[in-house]
Amino acid sequence: MIVALIIACEVGFWVLLALGLAVRYLLKWRRTSVVLLLCEPLLELVLFVATAIDLKNGAEPGWEHGVAALYIGYTVAFGHYTIRWLDGHAAHRLGDAPPPPRPPRHGRARARHETRLWLKAVYGGAVALALLQLAVWYVGDSGDISSLRAFQWAAIRAAGIYGLITLGYWIWPKKAPEGAEEEAGLTTGKEHIRS
Repeated sequence: MIVALIIACEVGFWVLLALGLAVRYLLKWRRTSVVLLLCEPLLELVLFVATAIDLKNGAEPGWEHGVAALYIGYTVAFGHYTIRWLDGHAAHRLGDAPPPPRPPRHGRARARHETRLWLKAVYGGAVALALLQLAVWYVGDSGDISSLRAFQWAAIRAAGIYGLITLGYWIWPKKAPEGAEEEAGLTTGKEHIRS
């Protein structure tokens, strides 16, 4: 049941996002699009409540509960960023907006951009860790919590690996090709902070 709900929430996320952007830019119904996009967090709330009910009804904690926590953490951390990114592209393709700025590709600007994304991953991992810890306390000594603990370590490892990759952008920054300095100067502004 939880696996099906995770899939339904993921599909629902993209369906609501597509509907919200289509209503905003094709029908020009801005308020309706805001309502549709504000329904996105309800999907995570439904998944959270369903997972808690599943555990309360005596389900043995398993990998599906861990995946649910990681999914909620990811969408809490990256959901708004994803919506804004796609909104910029939809405004360009379906509206009269200029193309959204691209993320920086070189030097310290790229390292700063990657650091912001890594901090979002840390935030998502922290949310997942907290949810998993709540599940561990909720289950208590009455069940096998090894699966939940394994997913806590998975969240920590993912954030750590992402952090090492991000550190690589600071230690070995990618240099701009010859003649691209002007372009690099255009892509280092604050317009890339779309979080």
